[in-house]
Amino acid sequence: MRLLLTGSAGFIGSHLAAHFLDAGHDVIGVDNYLSGQPAHTERLLARPGFSFVQADVSLGLPDVTGPLDWVLHFASPASPPHYQQFPVETLMVGAQGTQHALNLAERTGARFMLASTSEVYGDPLVHPQPETYWGHANPNGLRSCYDEAKRYAEAITMAYHRARDLDTRIIRIFNTYGPHMRADDGRVVTNFINQALAGEALTVQGDGQQTRSFQYVSDLIRGITRLMDVTYHEPVNLGGTEAITMQRFAEVVRQLVNPAVPIRFVPLAADDPRQRQPDITVARTLLDWTPEVSLDDGLRRTVAYFRQLHVQGGPPPSLSPLVHQATD
Repeated sequence: MRLLLTGSAGFIGSHLAAHFLDAGHDVIGVDNYLSGQPAHTERLLARPGFSFVQADVSLGLPDVTGPLDWVLHFASPASPPHYQQFPVETLMVGAQGTQHALNLAERTGARFMLASTSEVYGDPLVHPQPETYWGHANPNGLRSCYDEAKRYAEAITMAYHRARDLDTRIIRIFNTYGPHMRADDGRVVTNFINQALAGEALTVQGDGQQTRSFQYVSDLIRGITRLMDVTYHEPVNLGGTEAITMQRFAEVVRQLVNPAVPIRFVPLAADDPRQRQPDITVARTLLDWTPEVSLDDGLRRTVAYFRQLHVQGGPPPSLSPLVHQATD
């Protein structure tokens, strides 16, 4: 296949690009490095079948000569510190960027996949969250730039499918982690690991009883590719099924990395969801998909990656003072 992937320099995008290259496909990567990492592009460019265009998909996509089989729209800041630092750009990539990607798919006869998010559920009142749940989201809060961008992106994707018969897919990605995450992305996995490696207290928000469900990146990639192989246009949750409190998660990371560091409680961030856990009945039934990598195994692989970063001179500086305040 020949695929165009927006957000190819991001954490998930770079893993997805590598997967397709491993399978012998050609990938055209597109990124503007707002939150993606040039090192990911450099690593991919060393491989046959990969080409890259540096561009802001909110302003348009490059003309593509030759056929395309898929347009995969994964471009967007995805961690709270990053999208709160770039709220307008986040809204634009969810709105104009999604439409540009849809137009390219329509123009080339390609199929289209949207990377949506569990954030469309907001601070859910239903637990776990099935795809039929409409959510409980603050439309103008600090997180709304991301939540509403993805909700709109889903709406316009379904509109192109219903009104223009475009062959589309929508995945709702729950908390995903693994090697090649940005060390400064401000998510709880990277925060805790970097704090423990540095011998600092692990900062747990609020009372630490809010829950998240984590999936290792290889499980997510497997779910994405299985959805590409079936015809199904409604959203599909992809995420871990075991909910864990943030206090317990801090204890797990501390034991794995540095049992001597303390745990410190800090104020809860605005609009932070109290619980987040997917109902994966659709993925299990439609795709025969469930997560396979345990939290302990996935964390060990991720910690090994970040240990190497620290050996090489430490993680990069924070993009934002909010970097230690994000639960997701």
